[in-house]
Amino acid sequence: MKRIFLNKLFLVFSVGLLSVYGIIYACAGGDDWDFFGYNSNFTPETFADKSYSPLFLSGGIFYGIGFDTQHNSRFNKNIKSDWASYLKGKADTTTVNYFLIGDERPRYYSDNKDAVKNKEEITNLHVYYKNKKDNSSSLKWGKKLNLKDEKVKNFVEFLYLAQKIETVSINEDYWSYDPVVAKTFNDAKMIQSIENVYNTTSDPFLKNRYWFLTMKARFYSNDKQKAIDFFNKTESSVPKNVLYYRALSYVAGINYKQKKYAVSNYLYAQVFDKCPELRVVTAYSFSPKNEADWNKALTMAKNNDEKAALWAIHGYYKDEKQAIEKIYGLNPKSEHLNYLATRLVNKLEQDLNNSFSKKNEDYTKPAIKQSVSENKTLNQSKIDKNALDLIAKISAAGNTDRPYLWDLSLGYLQTLKGDYANADKNLDKAVKTLPKTELAGMQLRLLRFVNNLSKIDKLTDKNEKTILADLNWLYYELPKTYKGQEFRYQNASSWSRSYLSTLYREKGNLVMAEIFGESRYYWNDGNSFYDNEKALLDMKAFLSKTNKTEIENIGAGIYSLKLKDINNFQAVQATFKNKIPEAIEFIKQADSVQYYKFLGNPFNGNIKDCHDCDHTAYQKRKYTQLDFLTTIKEMQDKLAQKEDVYTNSLLLGNAFYNITHFGNGRTFYEISIVGYGSSPYSFRDPMKKMITNCDLPKMYYQKALEAATTKEQKAKCVYMIAKCERNEYYNKKYSDVRSWWEIQEGKEHFIAFNAFKTLQKSYSDTQYYRDVIAECGYFNSYVTQLR
Repeated sequence: MKRIFLNKLFLVFSVGLLSVYGIIYACAGGDDWDFFGYNSNFTPETFADKSYSPLFLSGGIFYGIGFDTQHNSRFNKNIKSDWASYLKGKADTTTVNYFLIGDERPRYYSDNKDAVKNKEEITNLHVYYKNKKDNSSSLKWGKKLNLKDEKVKNFVEFLYLAQKIETVSINEDYWSYDPVVAKTFNDAKMIQSIENVYNTTSDPFLKNRYWFLTMKARFYSNDKQKAIDFFNKTESSVPKNVLYYRALSYVAGINYKQKKYAVSNYLYAQVFDKCPELRVVTAYSFSPKNEADWNKALTMAKNNDEKAALWAIHGYYKDEKQAIEKIYGLNPKSEHLNYLATRLVNKLEQDLNNSFSKKNEDYTKPAIKQSVSENKTLNQSKIDKNALDLIAKISAAGNTDRPYLWDLSLGYLQTLKGDYANADKNLDKAVKTLPKTELAGMQLRLLRFVNNLSKIDKLTDKNEKTILADLNWLYYELPKTYKGQEFRYQNASSWSRSYLSTLYREKGNLVMAEIFGESRYYWNDGNSFYDNEKALLDMKAFLSKTNKTEIENIGAGIYSLKLKDINNFQAVQATFKNKIPEAIEFIKQADSVQYYKFLGNPFNGNIKDCHDCDHTAYQKRKYTQLDFLTTIKEMQDKLAQKEDVYTNSLLLGNAFYNITHFGNGRTFYEISIVGYGSSPYSFRDPMKKMITNCDLPKMYYQKALEAATTKEQKAKCVYMIAKCERNEYYNKKYSDVRSWWEIQEGKEHFIAFNAFKTLQKSYSDTQYYRDVIAECGYFNSYVTQLR
């Protein structure tokens, strides 16, 4: 099924339609925050009634909720309130709620034992009233309720009939990709008995309930036309309350089933307009099949409010701007304008580029950086002039339900267009009608901040002061004090950092550009700023400053890296460069990092590179990073004195091998500046080269080989050298590969590395050789080919 307004599959719910009740998208989200919120400074909750929130601009089916799961519980609050009022003084709230809802979980939960239990008890109480004989339920509840009271009896008898209809109206098939077959209630005698009670009762409250129960029963029957006939015959005498509009949605659904689409959509629009609880359902059930259906529905509207309601749903699917124009012309006070305005502004926001960069045609290269001026010019060109003019017109008139919405919208769009002076005027104007709520106040402040920062093309001591308070509020106060989820300040936070970073870059202050621009990095890429030695030292000097300016203090506070992180990085670099005394001094300045323990023994060298195996193996001693470096220093000192050259060289080879990507000590280099990843292709080139280079361990293995005195010792050294040669081969082979997806495997299944040849030729009579054959399939392939 396709909409003329939206090219996507859609759901239609049981409250209005019959055959597809319960279909959902199993992959739809259910988070409180919506993807679109992260790209927005304009919070729709500030301006529109909560009943519209699922219809805010969204990346999912419904904003904030993913998909609608309230079909069985949507009216629980209304039902409890209505019956509590009716039974006031006759039954306490807890008892009323128990019989109506059970333990508060929706009835479709199969483990809701109360829901099952109270159904049985209601039936028993009905039997008690019918036979006038006590049973277990009458004895139990007779202690809490006056079962002889007429209102209590009316309550029980109504629930007894209502639960008969619940057997078909309560849906449990929420996780289904296929249409669920609609259940029908075919007990015509029972339906007639419900209608008879409606006809005979004089109590207005009960009459209204039995009227709706009759409608519901006929809606779920196999003769649905009788529901429409009953509605048409009785609607003039029924109060226009929630029950009325629930029944009207049934009529709309039946008309849809009868392919009377224009009538169906016209009725759905009435429900949308008058029953906030059903807005999400009726909006999604609204479905003209073609333009003729839409125009016919419009002609059915009897007044401007009904026309406005039709346009309100039309705008949700097709064109918010057109809908706003139409509704404003019909009724400037219509509350439907509020949610449509937020959708229009949010939609304009989605086209903006907040990254201050553009894609590089060569995807292997970084994005091309933009200047502030270039970014503004690009974004200004994307603002729809007609939308801006429309909002300006409505703002100027000031005759809507919420004038501040249009003033703030206009001010914000003027900011995006670069008209900062007029933006200030309209933001000031909004204050006159702005409600005194926390959310409204924060929204105004945020838009003022966006405008004030946007005014700055070059940073000076003077204009810095205009944004300092708001930067503190945005970066520090809000994350700590604001516990709500509606207010959209995250986008302004990330955008402002990129904006300031770009200004500092244009000013030549690369340290501050890095401080504010850090959020540009992906978590596994690390931070390329520190690949430049001068930049690294400049950053250390900056972080060590005791007389920072206020904006420098703000930047240093939000910067995720501290001096300890940079010292840790220098320790890693020095270690890979075999500058161990320097590495020790740096690691000592890395605070608690020096005490981090290796997961495996970094001095062990095994036939297979299996870091998980090494991590689970027994370890007599657990090495901290400082232990590791000081032990290397001790071994190197002994080696310099020619002391136990073989053992110390072999252990040093193992140590330097294990901190490469191929060893068991990857945690040594996996830090925020270097990056993280199970593949070397997750790292930027300088770091990839550092963590995959086996020249240093190979050098020590070579020293061990030269000092070896037995064939077993030599066999082990030769094999360790072969592992380094293997790694070096693949490093070169894939040196230009940017990711795993680009790797093209060759036809060869193994390579005859020099050390492999030597191992096979000279040491095939050793036990270590036999161990390698048993454990290393790669080497075994080589040996097998030679046979």
